[in-house]
Order: sequence, then structure tokens, then C-alpha cells
Amino acid sequence: MLTTAIRCKGESIGVLTKGEAIIKLMNELKYDVVIPGNHEFDYGMEQSFNLVDMAEFPYISCNFVKEGEFVFKSWTIVEAARKKIGFVGVTTPETMTSSNPKYFENEKGDKIYGFMQEKTAAEFYSNVQEAIDGARSAGADYIYVMGHLGYYAMDEPWTYASVIENTTGIDVFFDGHSHDTEQVIMKDKAGRSVTRSACGTKLSAIGYSHITPDEGIVETGLWSWPNSDSVAEIIGIRNSMSDKIDEVMLDLSEKMNEVIAKTDVDLTISDPVEKDSAGNPIRMVRRADTNLSDLVTDAIRYVAEADIAFVGGGSFRKSIEKGDITYGEILDVLPYGNNVIKIDATGQQILDALEWGVQALPEEFGGFPQVSGMTYEIDVNVPSGCITGDDGMMMGIEGDRRIKNVMIGGEPLDPAKKYTVAGVDYTLVNHGDGYTAFDGAPVLLQDLKVDYQALIDYITEVLGGEVGEGYDDPYGQGRIVFAE
Repeated sequence: MLTTAIRCKGESIGVLTKGEAIIKLMNELKYDVVIPGNHEFDYGMEQSFNLVDMAEFPYISCNFVKEGEFVFKSWTIVEAARKKIGFVGVTTPETMTSSNPKYFENEKGDKIYGFMQEKTAAEFYSNVQEAIDGARSAGADYIYVMGHLGYYAMDEPWTYASVIENTTGIDVFFDGHSHDTEQVIMKDKAGRSVTRSACGTKLSAIGYSHITPDEGIVETGLWSWPNSDSVAEIIGIRNSMSDKIDEVMLDLSEKMNEVIAKTDVDLTISDPVEKDSAGNPIRMVRRADTNLSDLVTDAIRYVAEADIAFVGGGSFRKSIEKGDITYGEILDVLPYGNNVIKIDATGQQILDALEWGVQALPEEFGGFPQVSGMTYEIDVNVPSGCITGDDGMMMGIEGDRRIKNVMIGGEPLDPAKKYTVAGVDYTLVNHGDGYTAFDGAPVLLQDLKVDYQALIDYITEVLGGEVGEGYDDPYGQGRIVFAE
């Protein structure tokens, strides 16, 4: 049995150990091959490569480069079932904006790392094809692409579908990034069928492919366990891996299980009613208001003492169920530990940032603007006029705008007026999610505290340790309205 992974940042166990506990567990499981996802780099490049050095398995990526040179091998071959299985790694070029863009620069501010985001679509596909052909030439019987590309429309031309349609020779495409679990069979450039298996997020599902020596690839699909308790715990399975996990968790359990507050309501990032075709909750926080995003943005505005708060919806990673709130649950909501800062921005910069943040609607976008101290309307019938550069950054806005009726402190936004804006450095100054609208805005306060500590302080100091009134509607307080 092969063990492969599309690696990305862990939850609280990853935060508290800067990824080291995750790598130790992966070593224990004896992974065969891993590719980096966009959050692989969220602890900074030095720590990212420390983790690579710790790993007892190879990383591969055919488009991760440093100063024009590949950082990892593009492909590798693993022998199993008397077959040679070629694995090709592809990391989303969106990593340049969905991780911290500053991490990919040198001390002078020059970009030295990249994911071929500056290449044309044809050049990008050609590079993936070269990796596929290289593995085939080395004797691979089958080609499995381990992709972290996803299906977001705004990520074109780097989606899994675009890569499959413009290459030949892929047998199976295991995919991550968009957190979906769609199982798709589509045609490649030569008209040959390719199975794309999306593997969800946070090990909520595991992609598998069954190969036999005589029949080849028999089946590709998804194993999932839609239950809050693990199957191992329910039926009492114990092995060396569960012992290792218990050992790691024991070291962290006292801090993780510390109760810091309580909530009388479910605080959510997902729709409490609607489900997708697989019965999973539909995430709202990257395209609409929620009570959890209201709570967190209020907290960030509070600690910064700012007019408004502006935070991308991708910052919020997990809901909190009604009851006690533990330290670990706070870290699960905000696992990146971004620094809270305050800037002095014009009303026009805020308008431009809002416009950039709603460009992908009705699709999701990690930079979707969750706010505090303000309200705004969106007209999705207006085509987005945002102009995106080759590096994924906002270059400008043309034509009519989707954003309407912006109110700050109960008054209409004045484009010429200055407002204090609280948020995290990732978005406001480091161009995370492609935001450049705030360029030139003076930084008034920086490194105030990390975002999860801001949330703890707000709940304990302002709300008296209990979340309830004002945050009882899962659809939020009406800060974001869709124009009819």
C-alpha cells in the first residue's frame, strides 16, 4: 500500500509545534511521497525547509522554483503491485498570494521563489507535460498527478481541469486546494479519460486508487468518515500509530483543553441548513457574512481601536459548537497566527479593496472581505472589473463596480477621508490574496498581537467570557448585503 499526500498546514497541533509534530506523524506512517500545498510555507521559508529536512519521505513539485531552479524533483517513481507508479507534483501558482507573499522574497524585497505564476498558460502546461513524459520515459506504468490546484474559477488557467485538458498521459489526478470532494472523469488533450479525485480537507476524506498486477487501475475513489468520532476510537483499534498520536497530543493536551470561555450559540463558517450533494455543510465564510466572522472581526477592531476591521474569509478555518470554548478550538478557527496591525487608509482604498474581495462571486475567494464597523452591498449582476496581474496581484479596476452603499460608523463612506483599518499583516501590507489596494497606507500600529489572542481577549474582556447576544444569527448581523 502506498501512502501519499498533498501536504498543507495542520490545525492546532501544527500551530503549536510549527508543523514539526505533523511531520513526525507522517514519518511514523511511512509516507512515500508528498507535494507542498499553498499553506506549506505559512511558518516562513526557513521553517518550511526545516520540516523538509525532518521528513523521511521526498517532496516533489514540478513548478516550485528558486531563482529559476527547481527546488524539488518534479516526479518520482514508486514500485508497488509489480508496477512502476510515477507521481508528478503540481503546486498552485496561487501560493504566491494565498500564502504570505513576503516569504518568497529576499532581504532586498526581490521575489526569489515562485511557482511559474509568471509563465503563460501554454508554458505552464508544457512544464507539467515535461514532468509526465520524464516519469514515463523512466519506465512508469501509470502516472498519478498529485495536485494542489482545485477548481476555483478565479484560479484559471491553473485549475485541475485546465491542466488535464492541456496535457496527455495522466491516469489519475489526486487533487486538493479547493477542499471539495468531487470525483470527476474527463478527457485529456488526446481524448483519453482521466479520473480526478478531490480529497477534501483536514483528512475528512482520503483518496484511494486500487491497482492490481493483472488488471491495472481497477478503481479510484474516496474513503470518508462523516462522524466527529474516529472509527478507530469507536471500534477500539490500537496500534503503534495511535500510540504515537496519543503521545503527541498528551504533550499539548493541557493547553489545548484549557477552557477560556463559553458560547450559547453555534459559531459557524458554514450554512447551518444547506448541504452539498455529499451531505457536507456548505461553507459560507468565503462569500457571505457569518456570526463567527462577525465575532472575529469585532475582536480585531477592538484590540486595534480602529474605525473598521477588514479580514479575508479564508482566515476562518473551523466552526465552534455551542458550549465551552477551549484554547485549542480558538487555534482551530485561526490557525495561522497572523499579526494584527492598524493602518491609515483612504475611503477610496477601502472601496478598491472591497471590490477586489468580491470579484470571484458567486464562487468562493479566500480574500472575501469580512468586516466590522462597516456595512456594504454587493451587486453580483455587475461583472467584475478587477484586473489581475501575472503574479496574481490586483492591478486595477475598470468599468462599473459591484460594491454599493458602503457605510462606516453609520455614515456613508467618503472616498477622500482617512479611516483607521484593523486587520492582519498578511492582507493589509503583505499582499496576501493579491491585495494591493492598501499600498502606501501608513502603518500606525504593527505586531499588536496574533489574531487568535485578539479573539481570546475580546471574548474575555468585552463579552465577559460568554458569547451569545448579538452573535446568535448564524448568517451574521447583516454587514454584507446582496443587492436584488
